[in-house]
Amino acid sequence: MRGACGRISRPPHRTWQHGGVTAATHSSAFPDGPGTGAADADAVLLGLDPEQREVATTLRGPVCVLAGAGTGKTRAITHRIAYGVRSGQLMPASVLAVTFTNRAAGEMRGRLRTLGADGVQARTFHSAALRQLQYFWPRAVGGEVPRLLERKIQFVAEAGARCRIRLDRSELRDVTGEIEWAKVTQTVPADYPAAALKAGREAPRDMAEIAQIYGTYEQLKRDRGMIDFEDVLLLTVGILQDRHDIAEQIRSQYQHFVVDEYQDVSPLQQRLLELWLGDRDSLCVVGDASQTIYSFTGATPDHLLNFRTRYPQATVVKLIRDYRSTPQVVHLANGLLNQAKGRAAEHRLELVSQREPGPDPVYAEYPDEPAEAEGVARRIRDLIAAGVPAGEIAVLYRINAQSEVYEQALADAGVPYQLRGAERFFERSEVQKAVLALRGAARSGGSSDPLLEDVVELGSQVRAVLSSTGWTSEPPAGSGAVRDQWESLAALVRLAEDFARSRPGATLADLTRELDERKAAQHAPTVQGVTLASLHAAKGLEWDAVFLAGLTDGMMPITYAKTDEQVEEERRLLYVGVTRARHHLTLSWALSRTPGGRASRRPSRFLNGLRPGSAAPGTGPGTGADRGVRKRGRRGPALCRVCGKTLTEAGEIKLMRCEECPSDMDEGLYERLRDWRAGQSKAQGLPAYCVFTDKTLMAIAEAAPSEAGELSMISGVGGRKLDRYGADVLAICAGQEPAGEDPDDA
Repeated sequence: MRGACGRISRPPHRTWQHGGVTAATHSSAFPDGPGTGAADADAVLLGLDPEQREVATTLRGPVCVLAGAGTGKTRAITHRIAYGVRSGQLMPASVLAVTFTNRAAGEMRGRLRTLGADGVQARTFHSAALRQLQYFWPRAVGGEVPRLLERKIQFVAEAGARCRIRLDRSELRDVTGEIEWAKVTQTVPADYPAAALKAGREAPRDMAEIAQIYGTYEQLKRDRGMIDFEDVLLLTVGILQDRHDIAEQIRSQYQHFVVDEYQDVSPLQQRLLELWLGDRDSLCVVGDASQTIYSFTGATPDHLLNFRTRYPQATVVKLIRDYRSTPQVVHLANGLLNQAKGRAAEHRLELVSQREPGPDPVYAEYPDEPAEAEGVARRIRDLIAAGVPAGEIAVLYRINAQSEVYEQALADAGVPYQLRGAERFFERSEVQKAVLALRGAARSGGSSDPLLEDVVELGSQVRAVLSSTGWTSEPPAGSGAVRDQWESLAALVRLAEDFARSRPGATLADLTRELDERKAAQHAPTVQGVTLASLHAAKGLEWDAVFLAGLTDGMMPITYAKTDEQVEEERRLLYVGVTRARHHLTLSWALSRTPGGRASRRPSRFLNGLRPGSAAPGTGPGTGADRGVRKRGRRGPALCRVCGKTLTEAGEIKLMRCEECPSDMDEGLYERLRDWRAGQSKAQGLPAYCVFTDKTLMAIAEAAPSEAGELSMISGVGGRKLDRYGADVLAICAGQEPAGEDPDDA
C-alpha cells in the first residue's frame, strides 16, 4: 500500500511519521486498561470523573483543558485519544500528541498502547520536528541533513575564544542559555541586545559581547555542517513556510493535535504548531498557568491564557480534583497560590483533594546546612524503616549545587540515592553490559545458555542472565558504587517484570527491542534510591514523601529574582515542589551556611502565613494586619513546627515544638537575649521573668523573628510587651545593638 508520503510503505521501514519506536511506559507499572480487543469504546470512559469524561468525549473543535497538579490530565487526554480511535472518530495515524520531555512522551505512548490506540504518534516537539526534517530535507534543500550538535557548550566556548572573550564555567553555561533563549524567541544575533533589554534579561556578560559570541557560534555550525536542537525547530518552520506542498503533505497526515504542558510552549514552538494546523482548529491543549516555571527558556503561558481569544468557540474544561496529594498537602499548595499576584495568578485553580487525610506538612528549622542535611537524612531513614520505599522519596532543592551536602548525609546514613540529571541511565557501564548480555541470550534463544535451562518466564530469564553481571536477589549492604550498580540492574529486572505483565508471552528479543527504543527516547526505568533533584528537574514527577530543602530568602526566591514577574515564577516553582508530594511533605531551612556561622538567614517569604508561628504577608508594625495580630483572636490548634503534632502543654505551646523534638535554637542569640533581659530587669527593678520567661526567650531564639508580626505570634509576647520590648528584641535577633528604653518611661 502507499503511505501518506507517496512511497510504498513496508512495516520495517522507518518513515518520518512512524519511527519504529514502540510504546514505553512509566517505570512503576504498565498502566491497566481495556485490552485492544474490547469492542465497546465506552469502556474507555469507565473510571473517569465528570470533567475528565467531558475532555474524553469532546473530540471536535478547539478544546482547552486547564488542569491542576495531580488532577489526571494525562489520563484525560490519553482516554480522549483512545475513545476517538475506538469509536471510529479518529484514525490513529492522523493524531499527533506532543509534549516536552521524552519521559512524558514515553508514558503517553505506553498508556495509549494499553488503551488500544496503537499507531498514535506521541512525541516531543523536537522529536516530531526532527523526523519531519530528516524526511523532507533531501526534497526541500537537497543533500544530506546536517549533523545534530547535541552539546552546544563546547561550540559556545570556541566562539568566545574566537571573539577573544574569556568565559568561566558559569558564564559559559549562562551565555549558552542566552543563545538558546534568543533562538526560541526567533531573535537573530544583531537584534539580541535590544530584545534582551526589552525582555528584562539578566545577561551574564555585556549584551554586545553575547551578540558577538552568538553570531560566531552560528558561523561555526555552518562551517562544520551542523545544527543544534533549536535549529531543528527553526529549519522545520522555514521549510513549512516556504514549501506549501510539504506543509500540505504533513497536514494531510496529521489532522488532530494534542499539546500537553501548553503553558510551557515557546514562540517558536507555537509557530510550528500553527504551521502544522494550517487553517484547521482540531486542537486540544492542556496546561496550568500556575506551573509555568521555564520562562528563562522562552516559555510563556500567554498562549494558554489567550486560547479563548484566538478560539472564541473553544470548549474549556477545568480539572481541579486532585488525586495525587492528601488534603493537607493540597491545602498548603492552595495557600501558596492564594498569595500569588499577576496574570497567571488570576487563572489559578483551587484544587480539591480526593484522598484520605494524611499527616500535616512538617516545618523544620536548623542552625546550619550540614545540620539540615543530617536532619533530612534521619527523617528519610525513619520513613524507610516505616515501610516507605526509598524510590518513593525525594529531596528537592533550588539549584544543583545544593545536592552535595545531601549526598554526603544520605551516604553517612546508609541510604541509597540517585541524582536526577546526572549520568544517563543507559550510558552507565553496568547497564550497557547487562543489555549486551540480554541481547546475547536473546540471539541464542537460551539454547546454548546454561543459565536459562528450564527457565520459561521472562522475568526469571532476565534475573538469570543478570546474575552473571552482578545482580543478586538481595541488595549489597551500605551505599557507594557497588550499591549504585546493583540498583541499576534491579531497575532492569523490575522493568522486565512489568513488561512481561503487560505483554504475556513476550520474549527476551521483545524485551531487548523495548530497551533499545527506551534508550533512543532516553526513557529510563526508576532506580530504587532516594531521588535528589532540582525543583525544575522534578516537574512532572511525584513521590510518596518529598523534602523541600534550603527554603530561605535568597534561595527561594533566588537572589537574582528581582522583578515581580521573576519572584512570582519562584513562587510557582515552590508550588510545583509542594505538589510533587502524595503523602509526606517536609519543608526545611538553615539559618546559616556553616556550623558556627552567623544566623542571618530567614525562612522563605513564601511561607509567611502558612507555617505555624509566622505572620501573613504584608503584616508589620503599625499596619492594620499587625494590629489584628496583636489582638490575638481565636487560633487553630498549636502544632509542633518540627514533627507537626498537636501541642497541649503550655511550655510546648510557648516553644511551638514538643519537648522531645530536637531544638534548633541559636545559643548565641539566646545568651544575648538573656543579657539584655538582665539589664532590663535591673533597670526596672523587676524580676527577670516579668520581662520575659526563659521559655519565651528560648522560643524567640528558636524562631529568630525578623518583624513585629512574627514576634507577636510567639506565646508570651503580648501587645503590651511588643510595644515595650519589640524594637529591642528584633534588633538583637538581627544581630544589632538594641536602642534601649528609658526606665522612667517604663
